[in-house]
Amino acid sequence: MTCASCVNRIERFLNKTAGVVEASVNLATERATVTVDPAVAGRAELVAAVEAAGYDVRPETAAISVLEADPEEPARTRERRTLLIHAVASIAVAAVLMVVMFWPQAGVPMTTLNWLALVPASVIQLWAGRRFYVAAFRAARHGATNMDTLVAAGTSAAWAYSVIVTLAPGLVESAGREPVTYFDSSTIIIGLVLLGRWLEARAKDQTGGAIRRLIGLQPRAAHLVEHGRDVDVPLAAVRVGDLLRVRSGEKVPVDGVVVEGHTAVDESMLTGEPLPIEKSTGDELVGATLNASGSVVMRATRVGQDTVLASIIELVQRAQGSKAPIERLVDRISEVFVPLVLIVAALTFAIWFSAGPEPRTTLALTAFVAVVVIACPCALGLATPTAIIVGTGRAAEAGILLRSAEALEQAARVNTVVFDKTGTLTLGHPTVEEAVIEAGFERPEVVDLAASLERGSEHPLAGAIVAYGQLDELGFRATTGFASRSGLGVSGRVDGRPVIVGSRRLLVELGIPAPADAVDPVGRTSVLVAIDGRLAGTLFVSDPIRPDASRAITDLRSAGIDVWLVSGDDPTAAAVVGEALGIAADHVRGGMLPADKVRIVGEIQAGGRIVAMVGDGINDAPALAQADLGVAIGSGSDVALEASGLTLVGGNPRLVPAALSLSRQTRAVIRQNLLWAFAYNVVLVPVAMGVLFPAFGILLNPAIAAGAMALSSVSVVSNSLRLRRASIMPGRP
Repeated sequence: MTCASCVNRIERFLNKTAGVVEASVNLATERATVTVDPAVAGRAELVAAVEAAGYDVRPETAAISVLEADPEEPARTRERRTLLIHAVASIAVAAVLMVVMFWPQAGVPMTTLNWLALVPASVIQLWAGRRFYVAAFRAARHGATNMDTLVAAGTSAAWAYSVIVTLAPGLVESAGREPVTYFDSSTIIIGLVLLGRWLEARAKDQTGGAIRRLIGLQPRAAHLVEHGRDVDVPLAAVRVGDLLRVRSGEKVPVDGVVVEGHTAVDESMLTGEPLPIEKSTGDELVGATLNASGSVVMRATRVGQDTVLASIIELVQRAQGSKAPIERLVDRISEVFVPLVLIVAALTFAIWFSAGPEPRTTLALTAFVAVVVIACPCALGLATPTAIIVGTGRAAEAGILLRSAEALEQAARVNTVVFDKTGTLTLGHPTVEEAVIEAGFERPEVVDLAASLERGSEHPLAGAIVAYGQLDELGFRATTGFASRSGLGVSGRVDGRPVIVGSRRLLVELGIPAPADAVDPVGRTSVLVAIDGRLAGTLFVSDPIRPDASRAITDLRSAGIDVWLVSGDDPTAAAVVGEALGIAADHVRGGMLPADKVRIVGEIQAGGRIVAMVGDGINDAPALAQADLGVAIGSGSDVALEASGLTLVGGNPRLVPAALSLSRQTRAVIRQNLLWAFAYNVVLVPVAMGVLFPAFGILLNPAIAAGAMALSSVSVVSNSLRLRRASIMPGRP
């Protein structure tokens, strides 16, 4: 593909194919993402649609994985080398031809010079310019036009006229025209356009640097522990369940769990946090992180495409290949752009030839060539995807994963952020600090029954109660009839006795009296335990606030973004956390069920606000889906991740303002690119037509037009590359 008109044409042909639900084509990555019903259409039908549109499909290659580089990189390298050779040869020949054109001053006849220029100019036209003819003919065969059509038309007009002048000078002289040729113009245009494409290809290749850097994080080998000794094996040979040794200073080969030893691991490639995290038996390790100190033995749990790193790469690729809403409008405009330019160029030639001053033919041909060469739909087509590729790649390197270009565009519009509390603004590792037991019950009995029941729950508070019971080797009784009430608690029978563990609201709903003052005055979360239909005790659970939570709230407020805290925990616990973080009291809600969170997000949206919901649990999934932008903590539940448009790997809340800031920077670059691309064409096409000639005597040289066209695409891509240096968080590179 050479321009945005190609994109829209391929999309139309794919979308017309039976079984295709949706097709999205990306100019920068040269990939099509197609949602298809496999019962109706398969690879053969999709390939046929692309070929019917006038384009080829590359042979199928293995998907990029964490174990191998991009399989298409060698082909792209060869193509760039060919472009450069053709460009340099064309420019060199053009330079010689320009020098030759001054020879008449030395007494050499013009007809002789034309014959000298004919052969090298024709070689360049048919050799280096062959790619334009092939692409233009293929498009024309299917009733379409593209950027190659413009270049082929412009250079062919200059070259063909020059050939006629050279072979039949008398024919031109009899019409009262001077036998002037434009071999130098056709040749330099081809050279500059090819040079621009080479520069553009190099710049586009740099936009995908984030993917290559992520792939490069994975080590190539692992130490397999076999029969008491270490055996070095390729990473591709590692299987789930294998025991692997990770020595100090080495990268963790795959995802797994520590089974022996103690160490500290640098997980900054995931979280952006430079401080190593202590790891011991039972702790999880993530592939490609750095073992900073100590030697451990781990058991592989996820390998190859199933690792966290592979998932990150897949998500980044999906986002980079997606299309922002504004890009679809640009593609539709670009499809009619080339035919419109050809019409304008033809009218320009006709007006100059019929009503222009002498030499009419020269001026008409110059204006025609300048118009078709200077018009640049490439810049329009690259304006959005290159910025998205660089922006999403930069975000991924900081631990911010965007699901799609639409999510990135939505993030740039957010002006209100709603946070969940547990696991989002707090560490998500709560601990039971105190157990208050009611009269008639014993502490071991209450803790044992509560911990046994909570073993069936995945909630962080349940984990805290189970861990509390394990301190005294409690919580291992048989449980039946387990039932979970989302946002309220759990119930069931432990050794045949009815047990309820949850909030005061749950007990009241089930007809069990609970004191109104069960909420801890210092903000700890209170979990009530009812046994045999009576309140048996209250467990007070604390969950420390994340170290960067306060700074995250400050960063958001400094950016003019409104902040809310909506939690399922006790209202007093939520209020204490909100006050500690500087969130306004009227923006804090506690005791909220999942439906309540959805309602609050909806009410804020009804006020005209663009809302991002940040959460990590299953209970947050409905609110994440309701919000304009769902933001999931990477350590949270799979359901929360699926409902979100943006994922924060590692869970640092400061990544929330960082993600919104980067999205705004990316949107700004997209707008700059589009403004430049539209302004370039709107201003310079009329100049090429000759609107400045009557007043100033200025008619644009086709060579200058070719250079401007080449630089317009390069400038768009270069502007997008600025995002690689975008600031993620204040005080950090």
